[in-house]
Amino acid sequence: MLYMPTRIFIETGALTKAQKYITLLGKKALIVCGKQSAEKSGVMADLQPLLKANGISFEIYNQIHENPDLESIITGKELFQRHACDFLISIGGGSPMDAAKAISLAAANNLEISQIYDSSLYQKSFPIAAIPTTHGTGSEVTQYSVLTDSSAHKKAGFGSDLIFPRLAIVDPRYMLSLSPRISLNTSLDALSHLLEGIYSIKRNSYLMPMIYRGIRLIIDNLSLCLKEPNHLPAREALATASLFGGITIAHTSSTLQHAIGYPFTTEFGIPHGLANAMFMRQLMDFYAPSIEAELSTLFDSLNMSREKFYAWLESFPIQVKVDLPTDMLEEWIPTILTTRNTKLSPRIPTEAQLREILKTVQK
Repeated sequence: MLYMPTRIFIETGALTKAQKYITLLGKKALIVCGKQSAEKSGVMADLQPLLKANGISFEIYNQIHENPDLESIITGKELFQRHACDFLISIGGGSPMDAAKAISLAAANNLEISQIYDSSLYQKSFPIAAIPTTHGTGSEVTQYSVLTDSSAHKKAGFGSDLIFPRLAIVDPRYMLSLSPRISLNTSLDALSHLLEGIYSIKRNSYLMPMIYRGIRLIIDNLSLCLKEPNHLPAREALATASLFGGITIAHTSSTLQHAIGYPFTTEFGIPHGLANAMFMRQLMDFYAPSIEAELSTLFDSLNMSREKFYAWLESFPIQVKVDLPTDMLEEWIPTILTTRNTKLSPRIPTEAQLREILKTVQK
């Protein structure tokens, strides 16, 4: 089964092409973004005149930081309700898009902070148009939102078909201002999504051509993008790969790869994509006995060996070591093993096996 209720525009000038559909979403938008990305990327300079020309008023909520917390969602909900908004436009990477999804649910169902993760309360939502400015999360085409619960000191996600964005507006020009560091980390996140579509026990054979193509696009274009940040075709290739990754995990969900990465982001501030990449080789090796046929088909399609893939991957600065105290490691292990993501993995590690995987990044 495939389900994708998002209308996708991916091309230079995508916002102009999508404007007719934006006008169908509502009369007053809450624009959800960070303080800099919406302006720096050029989205806001294009978006505001378009909205005004179509008689759409808007409020701007630009207080979204990386790894948005539950408190920021309630602030956004109150702003949305106070100004009588009726749809949302998210601009940025995964954080603004995930925040917009949560605000949509919180405002539509009048959720309190303690209710945000309670899916039984999700009865309706407000429509969302998502404009990514990074090529990583694919959140513009998923039903997931990942937030930080500051009180519990953890990063956790939830999903609902109600929060699929109505529109995904992907213009690679809006990614030209990305720094090399963010370009790398977000691309690694997209690569993780694509690989996890192969790993997941919910894998879908209809997605495989898209997965293989997305991985190939990253392999062929990531180094070029880092060397030539203004190379528009490379940006478009990576944006396409990210979109393919989002479509993939919308159907397969993520796996242990993400469950391991989350605490490293929460505890050490390691960017999400990099936190996933730190364990990419270890987990592929761990999964290999259970998915030999799937990996063989992947590398045949890429016309490269697993060893050459590892050499390519490790040519980037992903070898991060952290001070991981034993008591922290032991606290993490049962949490990681009981997540929904881990249960979708093709092979579940024992506590001892997970401990050894985690120790590979220990100083």
